Order: sequence, then structure tokens, then C-alpha cells
Amino acid sequence: MDSQSYLNEISATVRPQKQSNGFLKSKFFLVGAVTVVALILMAVIGAILSGGKSDLKDQLFTLEKRLTNLTATINTYQPNVKSSDLRSSSASLKGVLSNTQNGITTYVAEKYKGKKPEKKLEESEQAHIDELNDELFQAKINGILDRIYAHKMAYEISLLMSMEDKIYNASNDQELHSILDTSYDSMQNLYDKFGNYSETN
Repeated sequence: MDSQSYLNEISATVRPQKQSNGFLKSKFFLVGAVTVVALILMAVIGAILSGGKSDLKDQLFTLEKRLTNLTATINTYQPNVKSSDLRSSSASLKGVLSNTQNGITTYVAEKYKGKKPEKKLEESEQAHIDELNDELFQAKINGILDRIYAHKMAYEISLLMSMEDKIYNASNDQELHSILDTSYDSMQNLYDKFGNYSETN
């Protein structure tokens, strides 16, 4: 290796690397990026919080509608139930549903003044109760109303208890908790009665 090549090699190893002052390393970019990320996080958190409140409102409207519809169904089919025990359980359930509905309706009216449930929510609840009413009507004309009524009421109670549990966990409101506690405990007892019903009893 000649001396010139040697000097070139040495100078290449000690030559400082040219620093890039590109856009990605500028202070303005870093500050802007941090700001954008912070704004996105705030928007996501805001959406989650407002979505939770909206979701609770929808759940309460759904529960209120379900209670109203189910009470009307009981009014229609309870007189046709043959078993006195089943009619008694049905009357108790109707009382629980009516009390809970009154409590929820009052609570919703105070909490969400002037607000109405969305149309799709009402349509969904109407479809649910229409299906139940159709099954009970078919059971009535086929002479098996008591068995199907007991089975369906047990199922509806389980759905209501699940809805109430979800609402309870989504809210810290003691007034709402009190309404739901009373309803849940009463329905728990009635669930067992409907669930254990047998035509041989």
C-alpha cells in the first residue's frame, strides 16, 4: 500500500459523519407529533366516556321498554294459564315488573329529561316481544300454554336479570342501584319458581 492510499484510508475513518438535519429530527416535528398524539388520546378517551353514558342511557331505555312489553304480555296470557301456582307466580312477576318499570321510568325521566329512545331500539324490542307473543299464542292454541309460559317467563327473567346486572355495573348511582337491587332479588326467587315448574306438580 503506498503512502497516499494509507493517508486516504486514515482520513476516511476519522472523518466525522455528516449529520442530517432532516425534517423528522426537527424540534417542530417532534412537538407537533406529540401534540397530535395527545389530541388523539384525548379524543379517544372522550369518545369512550361519552359512549359509556350513551350506552347506559340506551340500556335503561331498553330495560324500560322490555318491562312495559312483558307486563302487557302477562296481562294477555296469564288469564289463560290453568295452573293456580303458575298464575300466582305470574301475578307476582307482574307486580315486580310494574314496580321496577315505575322506578326506571321515573329515574329516566329525571336523568334524561325529554330524551327519547332511538327508533332502532324500539324496533328491536318490538321484534323481541312479537316473537314471544307468537310463541305463546301457538302454545295456547295447541293446548300447551302452561309449560311454554313457564319456560318463556323463566327465560325472560334471566334476560332481565342480565340487563339489570349490566346496568348496575355501568353506574355508580345509588338511587338506580336501589331500584335494581330490589328488582333483581325478587326476580331471582321467581326465576326458580318458573324454572322448576312441572305440569306433574
